[in-house]
Amino acid sequence: MELVVLDRSGKETGRKVTLDETIFGVEPNTHAVYLEVKQYLASQRQGTHKSKERSELSGSTRKLHRQKGTGGSRKGDINNPLFRGGARVFGPRPRDYRFKLNKSLKRIAKKSVFSQKLKENNLKVVEDLNFEAPKTKDFTKVLQNLGLANKKALFILGQSNKNVYLSSRNLQDAKVLGYNEISSYDILKANEVVLFESSVEKIQENLRK
Repeated sequence: MELVVLDRSGKETGRKVTLDETIFGVEPNTHAVYLEVKQYLASQRQGTHKSKERSELSGSTRKLHRQKGTGGSRKGDINNPLFRGGARVFGPRPRDYRFKLNKSLKRIAKKSVFSQKLKENNLKVVEDLNFEAPKTKDFTKVLQNLGLANKKALFILGQSNKNVYLSSRNLQDAKVLGYNEISSYDILKANEVVLFESSVEKIQENLRK
């Protein structure tokens, strides 16, 4: 399985990269993808939600009236959850939503989403970019040349490149990540996934383990 390498102007360079079919040609495992996306979103939650329960409210604990004989219901004190301004029953408490997944399952999930993107023709390989200075205008021009101007695009770097990262940071629909930072959620969310030439082999090495 081969893909043509494009240059920054969107034209073919004449070079091709070989994609491992055990990574980019597998049958998608939707449950594995679901679990990794769920883990990613759960880890984004701050978990700082909190409401006061009965013992935490300021207010008298005096019983409002006697238990029987008034013709009214039993009420207890003024902090009763049934009253306006009263406590909340089993309210949220601060907690950590993160949970662990096996590395092998996360690899299966990434293989699944990469394979799906390739199957849908939403995967490109572009030669490595190198800007002299961070310029959003330069990165926007690359997007236009690749036909990605109005699409959500994920660019995957093979090695750290500060100028490319900074050039894309102000663009709402473009995201640049290193090959070791990507998640299934990032890949799924993008309409187009663009692999820089140096990232292809590194991604394949990571997912072969």
